[in-house]
Amino acid sequence: MSSIETKIFIYIIIVFSSIIHEYCHAWAAYVQGDHTAKEMGRLTLNPIPHLDLYGTVIIPLFFLFFVNGFIGWAKPVPINPYNFKNQKTGLVWVSLAGPASNLFIALILGLLIRFNIFPFLNSPFSFIAYINIFLALFNLIPMPPLDGSKLLLNKFPQLEEKLSKSFIGMFIALAIAITILPYIASFIYVIFAGRGV
Repeated sequence: MSSIETKIFIYIIIVFSSIIHEYCHAWAAYVQGDHTAKEMGRLTLNPIPHLDLYGTVIIPLFFLFFVNGFIGWAKPVPINPYNFKNQKTGLVWVSLAGPASNLFIALILGLLIRFNIFPFLNSPFSFIAYINIFLALFNLIPMPPLDGSKLLLNKFPQLEEKLSKSFIGMFIALAIAITILPYIASFIYVIFAGRGV
C-alpha cells in the first residue's frame, strides 16, 4: 500500500476499534443495570451514533497526516452510575469494558499471527492488533475524560473535577501517548504475536 492508503487504512481501524470500544461500554452498563446508553441509541455497532467530530475525525486525521502518529476516540457513552446493580463495582466494570475489548481484539489477531493461521493477512492483522493495544493503553491513562480516570481518580473527586475543567489532563495524556505508549504497546504486541510489529 502507498503511504496515503496505509494512513487511510489505519484511520478506518481507529474508527471501528473506537466504536467497538464504546459499544462495549454501553453493553457493560446495560448488564450492570443502567439502560441510559441503550435508550439513547448507543447500544449499537452502527458507527454514526458513536462518531465524535474531534476524536473520530479531526484529531486522528491530523495526527496521521501531519504528525505521522495516531490518536482517536469515539463519543463517550452516557451512563448513570446510580442505576448500577452494584454501585461500588459497576463503574469499574463499565470503564474496563472498552479497553478490554481492544485488548481482546489484539489478542485474537496476535494469536492468529503467532501461529500463522492466515499468513496472507498477517500484515493487516498486525496493524489492527497494534492499534487496538495502543487505544486500550491510551484510554487507561488516569486523566479525564479517559477511562483510566474513572478507575483511579474516582477516589479523588476534587482532583478529577479540576483536571476535567482544564486541558492539563489531556495534555499529559497526549504527552504520555507520544513518548511512552509506543514502547509499551510494542512490548505487549510481541507477547501476543510472538514477533515485532
